[in-house]
Amino acid sequence: MTVYVLAQFKIHNRDQYEKYAAAFLPHFAKHKGTALVSDENVSVKEGTWDNTKAVLLSFPDEAAFEDWALSDEYQEIAKDRMAATEGSVILLHGLQ
Repeated sequence: MTVYVLAQFKIHNRDQYEKYAAAFLPHFAKHKGTALVSDENVSVKEGTWDNTKAVLLSFPDEAAFEDWALSDEYQEIAKDRMAATEGSVILLHGLQ
């Protein structure tokens, strides 16, 4: 079943975040995921949203997501994102 990863975060260190962003796509391309959205100009239609960026990724299944997210290479890259941002990353399961 397809899973989606929704990341929403505030960037508080742009230089360190850009270091992460530069390393992200080359690594992500090696895995089975698809980058669907990366947006710093979201349009809030209901409620409030005080983040800087939203990212939506998809993977064919949870195992493919975990292969990517838990890989040693991604964990090393993610240190810059975690230090440069605060927010949340959630896993959503697609409809069957």
